[in-house]
Amino acid sequence: MIRSSFKNLKIQTKFTLLIAGAILVPFLVLSIVFMNRFYDMIISETVKNAQIAANVTTPKVTNVVDGISEISSNISANPYFEKIFFTSTGCDFNLIANSTEAEDFHDYISALEDDGIKVRIYMSIPDDSAFFSAPSSQDIFYPISKAKGTYWYGIFQGKHSSALYCPSAYLGKFEKEKLGDNAYITYMTTYDEGEIYPCYMALYYSSDIYTNILKDNMTFDNGVSYIINDREEIVASTDLALSATYRLTYSNISESLMSSNNFIPKDVLGAKVYVALNYVKTPGWFIVTVIPEKPLIKQGNLVVRRFIILVMSIIIIAIILGILMSRSITGRISKVVHQMSAAKNGPPIPIPEPDSTDEVGELITTYNYMAKEMQELILQEQRTAENLRIAEFNALQAQINPHFLYNTMDMINWMAKEGRTDEVSEVVQRLSRFYKLTLSRKNTINSIADELEHVQIYVDLMNMRHGNAIDLVIDMPDELTNFTIPKLTLQPIVENAILHGILEKANKSGTIIITGWEENDDILIIVSDDGVGIPADKIKAVLSEKPIGPTKGSNVAISNIHHRLQLLCGPGYGLTYSSTEGSGTEVTIRIPQLIG
Repeated sequence: MIRSSFKNLKIQTKFTLLIAGAILVPFLVLSIVFMNRFYDMIISETVKNAQIAANVTTPKVTNVVDGISEISSNISANPYFEKIFFTSTGCDFNLIANSTEAEDFHDYISALEDDGIKVRIYMSIPDDSAFFSAPSSQDIFYPISKAKGTYWYGIFQGKHSSALYCPSAYLGKFEKEKLGDNAYITYMTTYDEGEIYPCYMALYYSSDIYTNILKDNMTFDNGVSYIINDREEIVASTDLALSATYRLTYSNISESLMSSNNFIPKDVLGAKVYVALNYVKTPGWFIVTVIPEKPLIKQGNLVVRRFIILVMSIIIIAIILGILMSRSITGRISKVVHQMSAAKNGPPIPIPEPDSTDEVGELITTYNYMAKEMQELILQEQRTAENLRIAEFNALQAQINPHFLYNTMDMINWMAKEGRTDEVSEVVQRLSRFYKLTLSRKNTINSIADELEHVQIYVDLMNMRHGNAIDLVIDMPDELTNFTIPKLTLQPIVENAILHGILEKANKSGTIIITGWEENDDILIIVSDDGVGIPADKIKAVLSEKPIGPTKGSNVAISNIHHRLQLLCGPGYGLTYSSTEGSGTEVTIRIPQLIG
């Protein structure tokens, strides 16, 4: 059954299946063998990258800590600062506060705020001392009462330290909101009237400087990195909520864990995590980096899904390659089959000649011979139809009423009898030009410019007969005059407007206006007159071949024009009449934009 089904498959399908199978089978075997190793590889690589990032973080944090300490040292070395705090005999605070050195010191401290450092110096001298109200002391020197009640002040009272790095928990509300949520505070003394008084210099700054370092070196999602000090306080964290979840107490960080340079698996609140610690020596901080295992498993699943997508993509590519390779073999036959099928809906089209002489090549050569023969027959039929259309045009042209020539010759005769030789010469010249534009059989089309000239000559000759009774206004855009129009389109329409419109009026005079414009890919030419118009019951019959009046009012010439335009241009083109009896008639001529 399977063998029979395979035999009935198309050749291209067989080749596709064979090539795709040759690519897929080895690939699937290798995928199954290595699938189980993916998770271990993912976890190992993630932990490795995180460890590298953690090792880079520590020196960056150390540099920040050292930089803040250096700023504090630079302030302490300032001459004004030394006079206040390092003079064993003391000084007159009120006097020195108004010195030039005090002003320079104030400017120096103010400039530090541009770097995000705000300096406050708390002194144990009377709160009402004039020293605090001096301009140079403003926003820098404060009485010690402003520091009392803060956690850091209590630490200094209980522990005689010379310096303290303070996280947010050590600072008062005002300090955190107005100055900064981290501080570096140093202890010093001053002398006043022989007494020693404790003082504190605080450098306030934002913990964001640490947080940004931690975030910049986070190479994984859903983990956390934070800094913890020896009093179990969080100094900075990439995620406060996660740092609370995976918080390790300072006292629980063992020497073995601290000395390891790798992430160590650990259970925290019943969840398995990978933990690494890095020690910042100067403040005695630990940088704790925690990677939960669960997100790593999710990442592994994501990689597996991507791998499956990759496998599916390779399968699709293999199938496409199989199709392309099989088409290189069966493509020539498919081209012949396709072209022969297309012959059901149109003439057959030859395909490129083959470069081989095998059976398929002979088939293509035979098909091309047949297609060329059929195309020649179709072209011959089209030429016959074109010749027939031209013959019909010439026949229609011959039907145009020749009475204009008779009347003009009669006008020439009586002008000659009256001795009006100059006028006779002018009429003959105009009549010659009129028929030169009309009777040439080489071309069945004229430019719009020639047709307008033809109409102008005709109206001039008619005005010679009727005492300049007709005003002709031509308002045609210059850009349209180079387009072509079938010969004898405008003149019969103008003739009909004069004979059956204007000359039917009581005063035997009137105006004809010719204008035009572009509409999409067509040209519209409007011929309007102010003649007697056409009755409503006869307007629909104007374009028919059946006369709608006596010979003088025959509409046969107009019908000829309409049929000529449709023969030469197509059924969508021709004339459209609109008329109001007693007011005039408007003829719309629609032709395609063609340049001869």
